[in-house]
Amino acid sequence: MHIQMNHIHKSFGTNRVLTGVDFELREGEVHALMGENGAGKSTLMNILIGLHQRDEGTIVIDGQEKYFSSPKEAEEYGIAFIHQELNVWPDMTVLENLFIGKEIRNKAGFLNTKQMKTLALEQFRKLSVTIPLHQEAGELSVGQQQMIEISKALMTNAKVIVMDEPTAALTEREIQKLFEIIASLKSQGVSVVYISHRMEEIFAICDRITVMRDGKTVDTKEIPHTDFDEVVKKMVGRELTERYPAREPKPGEVILEVKQAGSKGRFENVSFQVRAGEIVGFSGLMGAGRTEIMRAIFGLDSLDSGEIWMRGHKVNIRKPEDAVKLGIGFITEDRKDEGLVLDFSIRENMALPSLTSFASKGFISTTKEQEFVDMLIKRLQIKTQSGETPARSLSGGNQQKVVIAKWLGIGPRLLILDEPTRGVDVGAKREIYQLMNELTDRGVAIIMVSSELPEVLGMSDRIMVIHEGKLSGELSCEEATQEKIMTLATGGK
Repeated sequence: MHIQMNHIHKSFGTNRVLTGVDFELREGEVHALMGENGAGKSTLMNILIGLHQRDEGTIVIDGQEKYFSSPKEAEEYGIAFIHQELNVWPDMTVLENLFIGKEIRNKAGFLNTKQMKTLALEQFRKLSVTIPLHQEAGELSVGQQQMIEISKALMTNAKVIVMDEPTAALTEREIQKLFEIIASLKSQGVSVVYISHRMEEIFAICDRITVMRDGKTVDTKEIPHTDFDEVVKKMVGRELTERYPAREPKPGEVILEVKQAGSKGRFENVSFQVRAGEIVGFSGLMGAGRTEIMRAIFGLDSLDSGEIWMRGHKVNIRKPEDAVKLGIGFITEDRKDEGLVLDFSIRENMALPSLTSFASKGFISTTKEQEFVDMLIKRLQIKTQSGETPARSLSGGNQQKVVIAKWLGIGPRLLILDEPTRGVDVGAKREIYQLMNELTDRGVAIIMVSSELPEVLGMSDRIMVIHEGKLSGELSCEEATQEKIMTLATGGK
């Protein structure tokens, strides 16, 4: 399938999102679509599949103009879209999610569960997925839910697959398996539009790259004819001198100490310290227990054993409110369901954890609140027309910035960042890294959970590696390498 999108325009109200974008997808190619958050990448693809309708421009598929009225129509034509924000129904089983709207029935009209299970297991086998089909999707990790979405798209026999940040929640092993699947699809003439902020992946699997900036097409090039620095410069309109800003940590007092913490079926006998002014990275394979440990520290889940100490005092954190009172902020990996109230405005989301700081005699000072919100929008360079914009309407990266901003208001002593740059573009990543450095310079202790090994190595002062719910090793930033981390993450010594 050959697709040509010519001079595409799209506005939402007064907000001009696309202003004359050109994009070509050839048959059997993997085409990278890159740009900062808010550049218009996802909007362009949503226009292709009929989720949004263009204001101007043409779409030509295999030589004929073609416009879809809905994503279902596009899928029936052979174009599937794996969205960054997962469309999993949490109360339904894995099997039900895989076949929702596409159930297979026998001649009598009853569900042919046996055939659906056979097809699902065959697809899972190709992807090396071992998720039970009867399990409820809401019980799965974000990474496992992503694999369901990928499996669902691959089962449609699509001729074009759009993948929006497909590896953001996957382990290294799952990523390599996905790359093998993409190579296989390409050999069968299937085209892939690959939207990702992970530059290493783009250069590893893509044939061409189109860069977008501020709703326009900047350039399209063959991958061998460009490099990292050129792509970054075109994306952000400036050069980034370093991917990870230099750190000069000066660790102070012990802010957090976890002693032999355990939670049945999740993790056991975990002990570590975090000092003021340092970043402690947590690495490990998906499902190792990293997020579960952080949720227990913050009071979202309970501890069955062990102790938590803050600044030399034993504390009892039974719920998140207890953690917030102690100066602990938690930026969750699932910003959509846990980090934001999507129907609230940016202002309401940012001010939520720190409303008391804007109050005087029982009344909220709207002036103080507005100054706080305006300052953070400017400081984090959140792309929005105002603080009253609903959080739902922001790009994924800008939503992540709002999640970070809301915890800054409590003046945290300890900040837990779970996948802080997932789905965030290269320019915004550096802004987050610089903010992390500023916070540690002020004495804030930071725990960073990340699945990106370069990020763990580039920003951590010490690295804790988790394997199957246990702390398998600790590495200093001087001795840490990707090989050492992966060895510990897979149970080696």
